[in-house]
Amino acid sequence: MEQILEAVLAEQYDAVGALPVPDHYRAVTVHKDEQTMFEGIATRDKDPRKSLHVENVATPELGPGEALVAVMASAINYNTVWTSIFEPVPTFGFLERYGRTSPLAARHDLPYHVVGSDLAGVVVRTGPGVNAWKPGDRVVAHCLSVELESPDGHSDTMMDPEQRIWGFETNFGGLADLALVKSNQLMPMPDHLSWEEAASPGLVNSTAYRQLVSRNGADMKQGDTVLIWGASGGLGSYATQFALNGGATPVCVVSSPEKAEICRRMGAELVIDRNAEGYRFWKDEHSQDQKEWRRFGKKIRELTGGDDPDIVFEHPGRETFGASVYVARKGGTIVTCASTSGYEHQYDNRYLWMNLKRIVGSHFANYREAWEANRLVAKGLVHPTVSRVYPLAETGQAALDVHHNLHQGKVGVLCLAPEEGLGVVNHEKRAQHIDAINRFRGI
Repeated sequence: MEQILEAVLAEQYDAVGALPVPDHYRAVTVHKDEQTMFEGIATRDKDPRKSLHVENVATPELGPGEALVAVMASAINYNTVWTSIFEPVPTFGFLERYGRTSPLAARHDLPYHVVGSDLAGVVVRTGPGVNAWKPGDRVVAHCLSVELESPDGHSDTMMDPEQRIWGFETNFGGLADLALVKSNQLMPMPDHLSWEEAASPGLVNSTAYRQLVSRNGADMKQGDTVLIWGASGGLGSYATQFALNGGATPVCVVSSPEKAEICRRMGAELVIDRNAEGYRFWKDEHSQDQKEWRRFGKKIRELTGGDDPDIVFEHPGRETFGASVYVARKGGTIVTCASTSGYEHQYDNRYLWMNLKRIVGSHFANYREAWEANRLVAKGLVHPTVSRVYPLAETGQAALDVHHNLHQGKVGVLCLAPEEGLGVVNHEKRAQHIDAINRFRGI
């Protein structure tokens, strides 16, 4: 790895393909024999620092249509948090099921799981049948893994019956010095960004694009009012940018004055600090408070001049879903991609059916959508939201920050990169966007 790193740091990318690939590499893992370690402990008290290990693992065999990438930087997503606390289920069941699908997939069924669903780095090897990419290419990766042997996936690859999220439902993820990906996960690295900046948008940027912009999601149009939960967070920060870029009006819901200020820095004018307003959508564990729904809806109309949201960008889940269904306008859309506060949603169906609203499920993105989302970053129209960066050895702490919602935007992780700020090629373009690139830094 040292030779590969030296070549990358010297920008001698053409030399990478001739260098030997190590038989072991450093990676962040969870262990199968520890998947019960948090039994009986409350979710919030489960500590990723205890379950995430940084260790040497064997380099996997490179198969057809695949690439090995030297990972310069990665990032933390909620799926890494879920993996680390073994919720809602341990990920080893995913690896076992994948391993049964083919002899090649059997490589993934191991007693350890290399995690991580983002990366920026350099291709070091490609397998048979890969023609679009070569060793030395600077790349980022999206996290959709598909087999495409069923006709179901050929209209929208997210519909492939063998669709999985790389680094969560497959092994050999991006929080490591090497990663194994399918070649159709690769995209060009934006040349004005550093490694950690380029790595950070992948999962959340693509997810927000499909959820909000794509016809497979809410199909947002100019003039729409879009309610965005967690608007300064990993997903919400990209949804806010897409709404502003697309001529929509975001109504940003946050939980502190600091987070409200971040949204205003992005250009949003309508912001609700839910903690300052004291919203409590649940009376107790079993009963929601519809008076609070109405109070929330009134606040939205005060800000918008009387408009209810055309689109509600949902991802908190149980805590907010009833309110989301209620406040959406007649004929509006509630589009959901996650349930970070709980998976069992409750809402009053009268407000859905009698007002002809729609609930749309959205999960990550297909290659086309991920490519378009990355292209917007490369054009400088959407910007990374990195607030803090940790070294690989401190991935457990980075995951704990996300688990306890102590972060803003995205938390990056340096893998092979020895320090922040490396990897920039187009310095002139970077200078044009430097304030936006650094908008979340240090917060």
